[in-house]
Amino acid sequence: MNRTPDLTHTLVVLAAVLAGPAMACAKNGEPIIERNVPVAHGLGNVYTEGQTVTIPASSKAAQRWRVLDDRAVEIAAGNVDIQSQRVDLGQLGIGWYRVEFLNDEGERVAWTTAAVLAKLTAPIPQDSPICIDSATAWFAKDDPAKQTQLTSLAALTGVNWVRDRMKWREIQPQADRFAENTTYDSSAEIQTQHGLKVLQVFHDTAPWAAENDKSRGRYPTDLRHAYRFCKAMAERFKGRVHAWEPWNEGNVSNFGAHTADEMCTYQKAAYLGFKAGDPNIIVGWNVSTATPTTLHTRIVLANETWPYFDTYNTHTYDWPDSYERLWGPVHEAACGRPIWITESDRGLAYDTPEPWCDFSHAKGIQKAEFMAQSYATSLFAGADRHFHFILGHYCEGGKIQFGLLRLDLTPQPSYVALAAIGRLLAGAECLGRCNLDNQPHAHIYAFRAEPDGQARDVLVAWAERPADWDRRSKTVVDWSLPTNVKVDCVFDYLGRPLGSAVSGQLQSKPIFVPLRQGDAERLPLQKPHRSEYRPGAPCPIVLQLQMPRSATVNVKQIPWASDHEHQIEPDKEFTLALHAYNFSDQPVSGCVAVTHAPAGWKLTPHTWNVTLEPMDRKALLCQFLMPKREFSKTSDNWIQLRGNFGAAGQPVLTFRLISNPGEGYEAGLP
Repeated sequence: MNRTPDLTHTLVVLAAVLAGPAMACAKNGEPIIERNVPVAHGLGNVYTEGQTVTIPASSKAAQRWRVLDDRAVEIAAGNVDIQSQRVDLGQLGIGWYRVEFLNDEGERVAWTTAAVLAKLTAPIPQDSPICIDSATAWFAKDDPAKQTQLTSLAALTGVNWVRDRMKWREIQPQADRFAENTTYDSSAEIQTQHGLKVLQVFHDTAPWAAENDKSRGRYPTDLRHAYRFCKAMAERFKGRVHAWEPWNEGNVSNFGAHTADEMCTYQKAAYLGFKAGDPNIIVGWNVSTATPTTLHTRIVLANETWPYFDTYNTHTYDWPDSYERLWGPVHEAACGRPIWITESDRGLAYDTPEPWCDFSHAKGIQKAEFMAQSYATSLFAGADRHFHFILGHYCEGGKIQFGLLRLDLTPQPSYVALAAIGRLLAGAECLGRCNLDNQPHAHIYAFRAEPDGQARDVLVAWAERPADWDRRSKTVVDWSLPTNVKVDCVFDYLGRPLGSAVSGQLQSKPIFVPLRQGDAERLPLQKPHRSEYRPGAPCPIVLQLQMPRSATVNVKQIPWASDHEHQIEPDKEFTLALHAYNFSDQPVSGCVAVTHAPAGWKLTPHTWNVTLEPMDRKALLCQFLMPKREFSKTSDNWIQLRGNFGAAGQPVLTFRLISNPGEGYEAGLP
């Protein structure tokens, strides 16, 4: 791929800047926004190479200071300026540093951290896959100054996209009133001004739209509420929010325990709403999480959902060595659309008391090693955009620390590791994986990228066995590059230059090896994973099944997966609440019919004639009876309805009804 700027590209970018909110788009619908090279100002003790590092003393009792590097080796020391209570550390090299403050007796009385990053020499490419979940509106609620600080620190790492958070109930407290000048407006504005593209997500329903759901943690039952909200958000944030996820992790109990058919139906309404507000906005799948399953994918496909998302979004908290093995269902469900991993990490327990919740030194380094392992493996396994979770200090149950920044915004080693990835894999396109003979624990991935603004092939390489944290960072593997491959300079996991000589051994700390463009093709590369594209167009008519919340059950068929199903009692007549919506601006007429049901199941009626005005909803009531039968993992539990509305399209709704968890789990729709 030739990334050399030309006049046409320059004119496109200039047109996008002058046009303001009406964004130009690169390939795959990627928006082009104005972007400059960010500058460090010492915020959070983060500097760029060549700047003098000065930081405030962390204790009034401090008399002396010393600086330790990532190996815990002292590299500098001096006296604290008692009058200014600041410390001048001089010009440190690229890396992460722990600064300790000592009293007169030499005892440590406080400590902090600092970082020196390589100065970015060119704006980050518009299609760079390196992204971060920043949750800026969440971490700095109603605090534009802190939002600016978090945004600046994100931009310095060279990321392309940031992921933010929104609460529906706060921005639309009443059906006829939207709040003005919210934290979400300032956050979006600030991040866009800093040259970051914003992916926004919400996962609550406003109380007025929640109807009987007191938790407000589920989709609205009337999908017109979701459509109108999504349309309004696309209009309001046009040019400031560049992509949307209509919900977060809807398949797990924390965020609604929705069944896959509910996710598909909601996705259709949300997608149509966003596109009505801004046809050019990127609309992602209302992101799912936990171990991907074939059942979830079968339901996404059976509902013909692929025309209703521009990107297929998912989360992973697995080890990188399992991405390729686990993501088969993701590729199938994506139907050739770009795959976005919008949250990714592997939980690591912190060691110090609250509220700081810091890692031990060894754990902090392990997390930094993990960063490039995760990004590189994800891009090979098929991800087009990868977002690490999360930028700011954030802990969850089990005493797990996820943040790349500490409580006071000073850096973890993993923050510096992200900056190395953002710089050295800028604009990266995965070329493939190089497998060494008899070395299954060697991980070598090749990319076409623009490190420091120069077109290069870049290898990311390390050695690691599949293991939990306490058994990682111990693997060593011999390796070498062909003699006809020219190495400019090798960089370590924090982005430090190591010279042009490539070590004959790989260890757990990843290295980056820029090569001449085209040299990676001299290596035996296994091509990265891509899914087959399915064509299709969205239909404005949406069919919906509404089941009582009490009918939802987690089938728990695969460890760490989360599939919820509709469970009902056999041999008992039940009214299925079905609805048809018209999200077009024209009246439509047609019919809806049951096109598949298991033998012996009774659905009365099984055909409906339907006329719908614009934004109309009609109930399609159906008396249903499931006969009792022997439990089987391969039994048919599928019901499918299809409409025919002429030129308006043929909507489809597919769902499963079970009498026992696991029933029919292995059966596909006939």
